[in-house]
Amino acid sequence: MGITSLPSTITMPSEVMKQNREVVIAEEIGRGRVLTLNRPNNLNYISENVALTVGQKLEKYEKDDNAKFVILKGAGRTFCAGGDLKRIYDARDSCLEGIYRVYWLCYHIHTYKKPHIALVHGMSMGGGVGFMAPMKYSVVTEKAFCSTPEANLGYHPDCGLSYILSRLPGRLGEYLGLTGAKLKGKEVVAAGLATHFVPSHKLFQLEKSLLSINNADQEDTIRSLIDEFSTNVQIDERSVLSKLSIIDDCFSRETVEEILDSFEAEAGKKGNDWIMPVLKSIKKASPIGLKITLRSIREGRTQTLSECLRKEFRITINTLRTIISDDFYEGIRAAVIDKDKSPKWSPSTLDKVRDEQLDLIFKPFDEHDLELQIPINEEEYYRWGGKYENSDYCLRTK
Repeated sequence: MGITSLPSTITMPSEVMKQNREVVIAEEIGRGRVLTLNRPNNLNYISENVALTVGQKLEKYEKDDNAKFVILKGAGRTFCAGGDLKRIYDARDSCLEGIYRVYWLCYHIHTYKKPHIALVHGMSMGGGVGFMAPMKYSVVTEKAFCSTPEANLGYHPDCGLSYILSRLPGRLGEYLGLTGAKLKGKEVVAAGLATHFVPSHKLFQLEKSLLSINNADQEDTIRSLIDEFSTNVQIDERSVLSKLSIIDDCFSRETVEEILDSFEAEAGKKGNDWIMPVLKSIKKASPIGLKITLRSIREGRTQTLSECLRKEFRITINTLRTIISDDFYEGIRAAVIDKDKSPKWSPSTLDKVRDEQLDLIFKPFDEHDLELQIPINEEEYYRWGGKYENSDYCLRTK
């Protein structure tokens, strides 16, 4: 299979972390390139610096004939917990550059020209799922878990998640987006958010083997190696993935209110005691976050990747600028700043969220140059164009 001995320089994530405090550690080992998100004490949050560094490295490696594949992983026990909420709360709408770079980066992860592999051992939430799921190969262990809890914070599934969630089986995407429910280990693979399950005790050896590849047929070897280390996935009957018939029925309803009503009706039936804690969680979420989330995922079903990312970017900018509500900042306050777990949502109930308010959040910008500048078609213009430095946002601040 073209495997040679591994260079002695490779280290485990925890060892790298102690030696190097860079937010992203970049290593070039043989034909492989390894990017390690290195903020373990901060759950490997995606900051402006992280997005910039990962984007620059991916561009470099895609153009480098000696680089045949890229591995992305997280130091410590977390892959990536998404955006840096405290930074967003403190900066308000002045963190535009970081937001722009994250969306631009998400497009390039989805459309990357070389094999890329996510090694996920631990938490992957929000934007972390948006980084992991589009990889050619996304490997999870029994310690991995994923969730998209944005609606609980008065926000929406971003980083391409309206595209990803809308393409999961049945109405699972709506369920995950509205409830913020966690999928663990093998469930992540069974749901379609990862490609392989590898037991944690084999993960480091898999990485060693990947970085030892030295043959002409790189991609076939990568696939064969990951298959060799992976384990078949079987879902326990207690898993929510065994309840898809109920989820499909309830979460296909037209509105959030109708979804809740049908889900509550199911909760009263024998054997459906799993529903009550899920219902309780949804009812605590931001009404406007729930409404935006459902509409975004529903629209995502018929949108291209570029359309989803541009839409999500608009929603994010309008949310940060509190066009109709400050729920996102209130959600961060309650969960991260004061940690009182008692957000005061505005509007306070679902029936008070008007369609015309949602239209304002989703409306394209009046000036086309303020849209996220990613290609509509691959051939539209230079692949790595559209960076923040070339955007109208940057030009206006100079």
